[in-house]
Amino acid sequence: MGVSAELNSPANRKERCWDPRKEKYGYVWQIVLKTMKSLFQELQRQLSFRFDEASQVLKNAPHMLLDAIVDSTFKFTDQALFPSESNFAPVDEIGESIEILQIEGEIPTDFPEGVYIRNGSNPLFGALHSTVSVFGESNEIWVEGEGMLHLYFTKNYSDSWSVSYANRYVESPTLTIERDRKKPCFLPAAQGDSAAVIAAYILNYLRFGKVNKSISNTNVFEHRGRVYAISESHQPEEICIKNLETGNTWDIQEEWDRPCTSHPKVAPGSGELVIFGSDAKRPFLVVGVVSDDGTKLKHKVDLKLDRPTLCHDIGVTLKYNIIMDLPLTADISRVATGGQLIEFEKKGYARIGVMPRYGDAESVMWFDVEPCCMFHLINCFEDGDEVVVQGLRSADSIIPGPRLYKHGIIPEISELKRDGKTMKRGIDENFFSRLYEWRLNLERKTVSGKYLTGIDWSLEFPMINNYYTGVHHSYAYAQIVDSLISGGGSERVLPKYGGFAKLCLEERENVTEKSAEDLIKMEIHQLDEDQFCSGASFVPRVGDPYEDDGWIISFVHNERTNTSQVHIIDTKEFEGAPVAKITLPRRVPYGFHGTFVHSNMTGHVNTEQAKTLQLKVIH
Repeated sequence: MGVSAELNSPANRKERCWDPRKEKYGYVWQIVLKTMKSLFQELQRQLSFRFDEASQVLKNAPHMLLDAIVDSTFKFTDQALFPSESNFAPVDEIGESIEILQIEGEIPTDFPEGVYIRNGSNPLFGALHSTVSVFGESNEIWVEGEGMLHLYFTKNYSDSWSVSYANRYVESPTLTIERDRKKPCFLPAAQGDSAAVIAAYILNYLRFGKVNKSISNTNVFEHRGRVYAISESHQPEEICIKNLETGNTWDIQEEWDRPCTSHPKVAPGSGELVIFGSDAKRPFLVVGVVSDDGTKLKHKVDLKLDRPTLCHDIGVTLKYNIIMDLPLTADISRVATGGQLIEFEKKGYARIGVMPRYGDAESVMWFDVEPCCMFHLINCFEDGDEVVVQGLRSADSIIPGPRLYKHGIIPEISELKRDGKTMKRGIDENFFSRLYEWRLNLERKTVSGKYLTGIDWSLEFPMINNYYTGVHHSYAYAQIVDSLISGGGSERVLPKYGGFAKLCLEERENVTEKSAEDLIKMEIHQLDEDQFCSGASFVPRVGDPYEDDGWIISFVHNERTNTSQVHIIDTKEFEGAPVAKITLPRRVPYGFHGTFVHSNMTGHVNTEQAKTLQLKVIH
């Protein structure tokens, strides 16, 4: 390229025409463009945020509207307690565990290390609730209220016991919802005016995806080293026994898409967990079998019942599952016609089913029995051609309650007579609960039955040495019903328990007069006046070959001093004084079921020892 051509190239022409003013304006223009771009991006971000926010508002609008409807239409009120009911009132969580120093007597040196846990109702906002609205009134019933666990922990350091106490709510999903909102949100749906109950079903479901709260307040059970809190309204919630924190969801949760019984049973020999779930809609009752390691649902079957029976317990034997189909039902269709959801149908039928462990609906052998109410089985076992079923039977149900005394509850000052004998004061014979035994003959397809206890003591919350679950046994224990009366013509039925009974099933009562009933021997451990128990559990002596060698452990409250203790009672000296009374740092309200979980030195549940001992019992 020549010199002339090079000088006339575009680059050189641009260099020769350079103007400092143009460079200045170009620089400014670049800054303007850059600033505008930044502003535009921020505007886009803000608009996007606003759109997302608006979208979320629109998405939440139905829930906000439903909340507004509930807040403006329904008035929540606390259900008041009478002075005699003071220890049914809830307590607060205490936070960290508290060491216990006040012990009367001595904890036996061979008492096992472990944790004694009791579950029970502890309403989150100070009381059970009712609501009043244009639809009428609906109420929570006395067995509702969020679950709170109370833990008593023992550890032996060179024959010196370290004892501590803690309590904590079971962190169910619905408790979290209401705690976050800082107020009761779920409308009571167990009892009340039909329109109010139906409205509660609909609004609870639309707002929260379920018609009732998950309260997990009834029982605590252990399976293969893991501990769970449970109630019929929900699936088990795993609990850490060191600090009572609610842990992982149940391993089989996705396979088991319904509630679970509060009383699952570990099958003798196999270690499998037999469960069932009852529901107010079809299928009404489904039975399941969980693997012995707790990780798989091995069997699930609809029993195809034709009514929504409110079943609370299930039995097991070596080969069978025992199903109680009794006339206490939870029927939604009854609510639609003006009745109550939960009702004991006195004219309904009753039957007991014997189901092979992995059977189906057609394999169940049903035995018709006299209509009755029974919440708790004591045990079931095989005896030749017969299956023996033992449970605490009454003529009527204290659930749902409440019942006005003119409808069944009698004043405390009256006395009830039967066959010329005075029954326990304050307990209507319809609710008087006695040990009953059915014998179901599988060959002849016949059933016989008889009472094993008399009318001196009404019994509930039974327990046995759990190594004997599903096999022949000789002993059982129960809490003694003191009164079903709140006093003052109260509408509620709030049971209290004033002692314990040891049932000697192989021994007969010394009868001084002719009696048509062949009654067993009973030993009674009566608590002092104004003392009542809850959550009792049998703790076997480790390695002892005798079925009844161990202790009853229970929470006990003194209403006169308003103090709570844990009592340990030697079952070989059952009618004597407790061997130890441990005074707790806080009041413990009355509750439902408790259990003792054995520990090894690392704090994990020792399950191998339990399985080995049960196999010895079976063989």
